[in-house]
Amino acid sequence: MAFLNIVRRRLGFLVLVVFGVSVVTFVISHMIPGDPARLIAGPHASNAVVANIRHQLGLDLPLWQQYLHYANDLLHGNLGVSIRTGRPVAQDIATFLPATLELVVVALLFAVLAGVPLGVASAVWRDRPIDHVSRALAVTGISAPAFWLGLILIAVFYGQLGWFPGGGRISSILVPPPRITGFYLVDSLLEGNWADFVSSARHIALPAITLGFVNIGIIARQIRSAMLDQLQEDYVRTARASGLSRARVILGHALPNALIPSVTVLGLTFGDLLYGAVLTETIFAWPGMGDYVVASIQALDFPAVMGFTIVVSFAYVLVNLAVDLAYLALDPRITEVG
Repeated sequence: MAFLNIVRRRLGFLVLVVFGVSVVTFVISHMIPGDPARLIAGPHASNAVVANIRHQLGLDLPLWQQYLHYANDLLHGNLGVSIRTGRPVAQDIATFLPATLELVVVALLFAVLAGVPLGVASAVWRDRPIDHVSRALAVTGISAPAFWLGLILIAVFYGQLGWFPGGGRISSILVPPPRITGFYLVDSLLEGNWADFVSSARHIALPAITLGFVNIGIIARQIRSAMLDQLQEDYVRTARASGLSRARVILGHALPNALIPSVTVLGLTFGDLLYGAVLTETIFAWPGMGDYVVASIQALDFPAVMGFTIVVSFAYVLVNLAVDLAYLALDPRITEVG
């Protein structure tokens, strides 16, 4: 029953989010100065040619009528046709989205693998040097702009040390693995192509660190707060009194319970990474949605920008639905209350 209630509530929320995002994005995108018809026709085209292009694109209609046409197409699963590429926006997104998802997943894994141990250590050794390091990382991650950190990493690890490539997704001398999942790391492993796997891992390292660094401190502080609460609970004292080792009490009892309230942070982090990937992909010339949407903004490609925003918003709500369902699996008390 609780499962069905959560699904119904989230689906209703999904409809409202997509509607609100579509309206706001549609209005803002059409407020940007410039004429996409003029960009397509070129600076030397006649006014008649520009007017004909505007008519073909439907840009000569009132704004509300343009939105109604777009909303009708959206209800039928049609994201429109890109003004810049001339292909369906859904096709473009299907082409570029796997690269972005791969970067986001690796960045999230990096943030979790670094943030969770750091949060546990800062809670166990409260007000010790490791706790101060965790606070410093949290402040630095939130304060440091992604473009600054990315440029620093490129300058040091590519320009000075030469350990990692400065951009791209795979070496230019290699042939990308056959598309199975769209994730180069996974596809190269499935094909047994170690050269592609190593090259893909080296290329994704710096952008994943740049994208995930800001969330290390956030995750660490959340885990620290939850761990401090759990370490004060009676079951922890009972476990210690029963003679269990400190490591078993912390990792086997306190940490699993501390992870439950942190699931929300992880879900929101995934959604934030999707949006944050735009800037990171631009810095590292990563051929994903970020590069696609930036080029679309510069070309005043309204359907492409709208399609990107709606897809990411849709994914954000789905992640929140997954978080709610994860709560049901992790905490049976929620099912009982529901």
